[in-house]
Amino acid sequence: MEYRFSRRVEGLQSSVVRDILKLTQGKEIISFAGGLPAEELFPIQAVREAADRVFTEGKGSLQYGLTEGFLPLREQLCQRMAEKGMTVAPDEMILTTGSQQAIDLIIRVMTEPGDVILVENPTYLACLQVFSFSGLRVIPVESDKDGMVMSEAERLIREHQPRMVYVVPTFGNPTGRVWSLERRKGLLDLCARYGVPILEDDPYGEIKFDIHANFPTLFSLAEQAKVGGVLYTSTFSKTVAPALRTGWAMGDRSVIAMVAKAKQAADLHSSSLDQQTLDQLLRHFPLDAHIRKIADNYGARMQHMQKLLRESLPDVTWVEPQGGMFIWLELPEGLDAEALLRCAVTKGVAFVPGASFFAEEPKRNTARLNFTYTQGDVMELGIARFSEAVSEFVARC
Repeated sequence: MEYRFSRRVEGLQSSVVRDILKLTQGKEIISFAGGLPAEELFPIQAVREAADRVFTEGKGSLQYGLTEGFLPLREQLCQRMAEKGMTVAPDEMILTTGSQQAIDLIIRVMTEPGDVILVENPTYLACLQVFSFSGLRVIPVESDKDGMVMSEAERLIREHQPRMVYVVPTFGNPTGRVWSLERRKGLLDLCARYGVPILEDDPYGEIKFDIHANFPTLFSLAEQAKVGGVLYTSTFSKTVAPALRTGWAMGDRSVIAMVAKAKQAADLHSSSLDQQTLDQLLRHFPLDAHIRKIADNYGARMQHMQKLLRESLPDVTWVEPQGGMFIWLELPEGLDAEALLRCAVTKGVAFVPGASFFAEEPKRNTARLNFTYTQGDVMELGIARFSEAVSEFVARC
């Protein structure tokens, strides 16, 4: 596959999620809005010990690093990716300031203003910001619980000749959906036939509630099928801690080399201190066991939130998440979730209205709730406040 590279344009709107988080600051508001991990599960002692080991290396630990990222960490990540069926070399990977920067850099180097990008509907809000910032035309593809509808994807590929397709096939944000294997293979086949690269975003894939479940990445399926064209991004933000701000991108060497050039213009390199700390953490800390602990805990919180919602809001529907961090609600018809939010905040609870996740024709009676940041009595109180606000609005409709 031949790749074409691009220039950057200006234009960006504020994040709805960040605006809501600002709204809740300094107030006794229970927030289901942000995609925040549980702070009590952060491996604080292990990170502290890892950082101490870094400083025993001497002055060099505080020096400038490679744009591509700390090589020993990339080598360890390559080993972890191989365990998931994704075979890459260190020069096919770049470390970034969270996976959000990886996505931004890939879009900068692979698209031009006015290009078309296909997305699920709904899709990750922050990526809609990135695409708008880069002057792209975002075309949504009809999607259901199993992922993009392939007949619609093919029609839109033929009609618009997109530069790229962006997907979150495992525990998608905001819906929590998991693509079926048939849809995953279907998209790979379509994009290989039409020469369209796929940007696979996988920040939540390791947080699966069933330890025996298998959700192969598009990247691994492409490797099995011996086709190229998939670029993959992920992050340590959900499995270790967001503050370390370390993500990565993997793909064809030519793309990663161009991403590195763009990153040099952006920030020279991401924090080498954080990367060295993560390298030490992976060498001395059982990360997989920690991720299992997180997934088990989040699964219990999800079940608790579902129980509370069923008891208090029988007219609200959703698909039970199999992993990740969010429940995607369909509220009664005629209810505007943005208006509901204003009422909910006065009652002391916040969530994200669903309309902002749609590229076109938003469903205004949708909402995203995060179940990972709260638990126990706090979650119960928050859902009680949310249910009270919904009930008031339903009574008005």
